[in-house]
Amino acid sequence: QVRLVESGGGLVQPGGSLRLSCTASERLYSSYHMGWFRQAPGKEREFVAAIRRNTGNTYYADSVKGRFTISTDNPKNTVYLQMSDLKSDDTAVYFCTGGHNTWPPRNHWGQGTQVTVSS
Repeated sequence: QVRLVESGGGLVQPGGSLRLSCTASERLYSSYHMGWFRQAPGKEREFVAAIRRNTGNTYYADSVKGRFTISTDNPKNTVYLQMSDLKSDDTAVYFCTGGHNTWPPRNHWGQGTQVTVSS
């Protein structure tokens, strides 16, 4: 079972930036794709971004397009989420996900990292 560990959450002011990281516990095949979901208080969990590690193709929710960038460092088995121009609506617990046969990938989930956007 692949274990995913996130880091990089925290408190940031509106308009600020933050980068989340997620590292897998084992070496990943190129067909293992990765992504990010988030869940705000009182709301359902929602898709944020995903990347196909073998092609580098990326996909984003409309709410974050143009502000967030997902990328990977395949030798390090790590996926990043660079978040810019953060808004209060981005406040949520962010979960790293991965998988071979689901899209967006969600076979495996990290424990989540809190992102709070507030002045």
